[in-house]
Amino acid sequence: MANTPQQRKRVRTAQRQRLENLRYKSSIKTMFRRLKDTVSSGDTDAAKRVATKLSSTIDKAAAHNAIHKNNAAHKKSNVSRLLNLLQ
Repeated sequence: MANTPQQRKRVRTAQRQRLENLRYKSSIKTMFRRLKDTVSSGDTDAAKRVATKLSSTIDKAAAHNAIHKNNAAHKKSNVSRLLNLLQ
């Protein structure tokens, strides 16, 4: 249990950061599912929109250290691979 005020503050901060990281990871997974669905349906415009938003979210998650930069690069590579399936 936290004994000092600074430790209590760190516990609150860590909890807030943990939730933010979870939001990033969850939204990335959801957008990947949407991208796979749009690619399988063959809708090129919708797939490009989803891919752009997904790449942006991946970059933001990596910038906030929610995911590792190499993990972000791997995920962005998968995004481009899925887009190349349409062409």
